Amino acid sequence: MTKQELEICIRDYGKDLYSFCCQLTGCTQEEEELYQDTFLTAVERREKIEYRENPKSYLLSIAIRIWKNRKRKLAWRRRIAEIVPMEDREILLQGNSSLPEEEMLEQEEIAWVHRAVANLPEGLKLVVLLYYMEELSIIQIATTMEIPQGTVKSRLHRAKKMIKKELEELL
Repeated sequence: MTKQELEICIRDYGKDLYSFCCQLTGCTQEEEELYQDTFLTAVERREKIEYRENPKSYLLSIAIRIWKNRKRKLAWRRRIAEIVPMEDREILLQGNSSLPEEEMLEQEEIAWVHRAVANLPEGLKLVVLLYYMEELSIIQIATTMEIPQGTVKSRLHRAKKMIKKELEELL
């Protein structure tokens, strides 16, 4: 991949990658670090990236690998000494309803779905985010995560069941 093609990727897929990092990490500082590290890795490996072969999927796979490595390191550090978690940040939502009550209910429902997705196990959460947020196909997700297509389908199915169960309990 040439420097110009990499710049086009940053321009075309930067917002999508950033929003994916936001959903994945849930923490402002971590999402920015993950986003930056993903593009730094892409710059380092730009000779290996084929521009014609879905560079967005390649960038997402870089972000996933970096995130998994960080989580593994964090788990190792927690075994040594417990880390005090930061407070959860509020999800900022914009409603389009005309009545304030409807808008508030809509925002609350969206927040429930976001929480349900955030509570999923890591493997299921990644598949849901890639499928619904990044709108990747089953084949693209399988390639990005380096898992079989059947595994992607089963994880999507299990994730939907878990989200449905959690939302039914809330309602």
